[in-house]
Amino acid sequence: MIEIGRLCVKLAGRDAGKKCVIADVLDKNFVLIDGETRRRKCNIRHLEPLKDMIKIKKGAASSEISAEFKKLGIEVKETKKKEKAEKPKKLRGKDKKPSEEKPKKEKKKADKKEKPAEKKEAPKKETKKEEPKKK
Repeated sequence: MIEIGRLCVKLAGRDAGKKCVIADVLDKNFVLIDGETRRRKCNIRHLEPLKDMIKIKKGAASSEISAEFKKLGIEVKETKKKEKAEKPKKLRGKDKKPSEEKPKKEKKKADKKEKPAEKKEAPKKETKKEEPKKK
C-alpha cells in the first residue's frame, strides 16, 4: 500500500489534514513526502493512504509533483528559496581606517586612590597562659 506515487493525507503534525504524495520510500517506517505539505521525511504511521496514484519517478522534484497535483485539481503552495545575503567582513589590523577604530576606555585610577581601604581589625582576645606548677 505504501509505494511511490501514492496519494496520502497527513494525520499528525502541523501539516495534518493536507494531501501529499510519496516521493520515495526510505525504509520500512519512513517515506519522503511532498505536495500540499512541506517536502520532508515522514513516518508511515502519520499517513492515511488514499486509493489515488500519481505517476512519478523515485525522488521526483517538487516542480514535477506540483504539476501532477494541478492536473488533479489540487492547489499546491509554491515555496521560494531564500536568497543568500552577503555577510559583512571584519576589518582587522592594517585594513582598518582610523575613523572605524573604537576609542579606548580610560581607566579610573583616581577613584581608587580617593577611597582609602579601611580595614576593620577584629578585637584581639587575650589568653591566659598557665604557669607550670612547681612541686
